[in-house]
Amino acid sequence: MARDATRVETFSDGVFGVVLTVMAVELLQTGPARESGRELPDALAHAWPSYLAYVITFAIAGQVWLAHHNLWRYVARVDQMLLVFNLLVLLFIATIPFTADLLSDNLRGNPTEQRLTAALYVGTVLGEAIFVNLSWWWARRRGLLHPDLDPRLARAIARRILLKPLFYLIAFAIVFVDPILSLCAYLLLVGFYLIGGVGDLRPAGRPRQGRSAA
Repeated sequence: MARDATRVETFSDGVFGVVLTVMAVELLQTGPARESGRELPDALAHAWPSYLAYVITFAIAGQVWLAHHNLWRYVARVDQMLLVFNLLVLLFIATIPFTADLLSDNLRGNPTEQRLTAALYVGTVLGEAIFVNLSWWWARRRGLLHPDLDPRLARAIARRILLKPLFYLIAFAIVFVDPILSLCAYLLLVGFYLIGGVGDLRPAGRPRQGRSAA
């Protein structure tokens, strides 16, 4: 028996809130270490991996929350499998603070450590993107979307969100060339989705029938 989707959205929002809080605590819990004789500007510059990891991770997690919010506006009911897919999305989201912390600790390490931690980070966000796609595919296949949703809009949203794991795979390949460049590529990807597209909310709160942000 299918159930209302409201509780799923509320639970998911809570997980996103906890993840962003934990991430801030983990990455920004201490100020820059100041060795004897080191000036504050030098100490701040030395701590750049933590700040880079924080900015990239907050941008990614924030964009994922926006996409989740936009997609779930169209979900009228849930079944067991959709709940499982959503839990798997949240599993990868909840892992982000751990991989971001590893990233900030090892960006100044040797190339092998840089590539390994960057690959783990990419794998985390790639897993999230894959299960977001599976969630939307399942909701369409099982008739769990709002009955008045235009099928053409549903297909357009599916095509748009499919781009994300493809972009992440490209970023994963860049890891083996330049780990830091692959991470900075995420900011471009986040910006692409923040611009808006099929299904996004209008400023007044009404969905646009030709635009979405997934």
